[in-house]
Amino acid sequence: MSKPVVAVVGRPNVGKSTLFNALAGSRISIVEDTPGVTRDRIYADVTWLNYHFTLVDTGGIEPESDDVILSRMREQAETAIATADVILFLTDVKQGLVDADFKVADMLRRSGRPVLLVVNKVDSFEKYMPDVYEFYNLGLGDPIPISAAGKLGIGDMLDKVVERFDPSSLEEVEDDRPKIAVIGKPNAGKSSIINKLLGEERVIVSPIAGTTRDAIDTTVKRNGQEYVFIDTAGLRRKSKIKEELERYSIIRTVSAVERCDVAVLIIDATEGVTEQDAKIAGIAHERGKGMIIAVNKWDLVEKDNNTVNEFTSKLREKLSYMPYAEIVFLSAKTGQRLGKLFDLIDAVIENCALRVQTGVLNEILTEAMAMKQPPSDKGKRLRIYYITQASVKPPTFVMFINDKKLTHFSYTRYIENQIRTTFGFRGTPIRFIYRERKEK
Repeated sequence: MSKPVVAVVGRPNVGKSTLFNALAGSRISIVEDTPGVTRDRIYADVTWLNYHFTLVDTGGIEPESDDVILSRMREQAETAIATADVILFLTDVKQGLVDADFKVADMLRRSGRPVLLVVNKVDSFEKYMPDVYEFYNLGLGDPIPISAAGKLGIGDMLDKVVERFDPSSLEEVEDDRPKIAVIGKPNAGKSSIINKLLGEERVIVSPIAGTTRDAIDTTVKRNGQEYVFIDTAGLRRKSKIKEELERYSIIRTVSAVERCDVAVLIIDATEGVTEQDAKIAGIAHERGKGMIIAVNKWDLVEKDNNTVNEFTSKLREKLSYMPYAEIVFLSAKTGQRLGKLFDLIDAVIENCALRVQTGVLNEILTEAMAMKQPPSDKGKRLRIYYITQASVKPPTFVMFINDKKLTHFSYTRYIENQIRTTFGFRGTPIRFIYRERKEK
């Protein structure tokens, strides 16, 4: 099941980030602080009345002239229309209505997408309600008054958001076919790889519009097995603004990764690994998805005996938080190693769903603790009584211990390495949950 996407659109300084943090603050504060995982977050998971959705902030622009403001707002609106299930159009009661609001409202209204008009900075309903009524002029229905800073009216707004979700998109649809999200920066070769796969496999393609408005689900058949590839290729528009391109690609990636079993990160071999690659990979890592790193355009790189090792080393260093990721060097242009990509996809899917018997797990744990004692603090040592696997996709293990305060990430990593040494789990992250069981 895919989570609906809710995008926040609006002029600079109307309070988009304040609203975003008010809705997502608790979630953001507990995200692991791992090097390489983006902390400049423009998306977050939100839950309201048993509904789960992904909130996206399209803002963060401080342009100089009114003309630039309008053009950037148009781009924001285009992105929201293309990617969101519901659009929150945020305005400012203290600034009042401005020309840019009317032009973007017109664009949103004609899009046919569900739009909620939200009037922010209504710190006192009694004082500001007469000014809120002015926003009826935008022709987007009833304005919803809120104060993001004061957290007023947010519950009423969220009620209206979840009312707009398409019921059919919230239903579980049984589809056992492996889903592979092809992610990466614009122009890394995502579409080229999918087109090459289609051309070589000569299958009947059924392009089904995905949850992301401009992503296409493409079915590829190989050796009797069907695979659904989710292409996150960019919006069909030109933009010279690097930051905006990065923001848009991240918005689309979030939507695609939500739906996939395995993410294939396409890296341009001629450029090497960039900060943006690390941010995009972090999205899949945080959501516990299987990961394959495909280094494309390998045919364009001048090679010697050490080229693969040197590139792999740089890649591992930049993406140090996902040492489990599988790596393949390929070329969409020549078709080099595309067959190996399928073999890796099959292996990673199998590893994501791998279950280990409790007895075997505890044998590994006992042996690991004998080789290296658990950490201690102020004379008190961590005791691990028992380990069991709770779930798959990703494989998640529960460890029953005496005191959570005594746990340390380095020892967790040590236990993880012992499990990986025995069972592999290549291509999939592993999660650990600690449960306290007081000593009698």
